[in-house]
Amino acid sequence: MRIWTERPAKTDVEAVVRRYFSLLRAGKIPEAEQLVDHSSVRHVLKSLWSGSVGASADADEASGSRAADEWEQDLSWLCELDLGGFNWGHTGSHCYVEVTYRARMIEVSLGFWVKPTDAGWVVAGPSTLW
Repeated sequence: MRIWTERPAKTDVEAVVRRYFSLLRAGKIPEAEQLVDHSSVRHVLKSLWSGSVGASADADEASGSRAADEWEQDLSWLCELDLGGFNWGHTGSHCYVEVTYRARMIEVSLGFWVKPTDAGWVVAGPSTLW
């Protein structure tokens, strides 16, 4: 996890978020978990699945789409996700980033915030926003 001695710039935070997301897309979950200050990525993956592949499967169950529990066993669906725009709060201490699935915006966004710790400043999150 990256620790800054002073509050990081927005560009630094966005770089961490992009790296976090690229690790998720590559299925490198343990590495992604170590990049930001949070406990588990399982909730994030389930939300991303529900907002993307799961939503598509719900819309057309007869198509033979993946079963709802497959999201944990086969993470290949992650490569079809991408980051959209960053949206910063007025204080500059938190942002959320939009997520796309097959180039379409999904209902789930990821929220990150900059927080002080005893060691310095870190990027925390993500929270999932619907």
